Amino acid sequence: MNFKQEPSNKSGDFFELLEASGYRLHSPLEKSEMSERSSLLQATTVLAFHYKDGVLMAGDRRATAGNSIMYERCEKVIPIDDYSLMAIAGVPATAFEMARILSHSFEYFRRSQLQAMSTEGKIRALSKLLKDNVGMALQGVGAVSPILTTYDLRTQKALIYFYDILGAEFQVDIHSATGSGSPVIRGILEHENLWGKKPLAERSELEAKKLAIRLLQTAAQFDSATGHARPEDKLFPVIAKVTKDGYHFFPEKEMAELFKKSMSRE
Repeated sequence: MNFKQEPSNKSGDFFELLEASGYRLHSPLEKSEMSERSSLLQATTVLAFHYKDGVLMAGDRRATAGNSIMYERCEKVIPIDDYSLMAIAGVPATAFEMARILSHSFEYFRRSQLQAMSTEGKIRALSKLLKDNVGMALQGVGAVSPILTTYDLRTQKALIYFYDILGAEFQVDIHSATGSGSPVIRGILEHENLWGKKPLAERSELEAKKLAIRLLQTAAQFDSATGHARPEDKLFPVIAKVTKDGYHFFPEKEMAELFKKSMSRE
């Protein structure tokens, strides 16, 4: 009697055994489709840190698809409600839709309950959207890694929350950055906080804005996906603050003068 030899599976891994037996698990994205992932639009580097009056958020303006620069004026810091901003890195289409859903959800809650949603509710709402997006994120076609900043009216504090692509949230005490240029930025922020002229939380608004511009310019030096500011084209980073008075974006006219000051050695 002949017995079919069992396939070798030294590691004991179930999926290896299936492949050794001739079974092939089909991915939702076949290889030909996977090669197209690089054509997806990606938003890159954003950051947030505490300063004297609240939280400063900033992001470069470049959107890429693989090695191609697709757009140079992407808005990566998005208002959610009067006291909340979301900075995005990842696929803009997914991130913008999440921002719209959050904004509508917060406003609906405010009108229906006659009070603003709690900070805890806001934090969990974004976490749920990211968890609902896990399938797309794991396929590599819809990953978003956001930072949420909100001012808690109850505790009178500006808060920063960082999220991974699976929806886990982490409160940040000092600073956060995400996107392709973030490793450079995180290192500089930590150095500035520990050994700079003063800790980040003690810096004035002007000092914070100048630092944000310098950080993004530095990230652009080492990361091709992070866009440089180009004053000749009136192209500057997006910078906004969240304080007890709500959020505020710094206008282009102000950014031009600020960029000039930031690039000096003063």
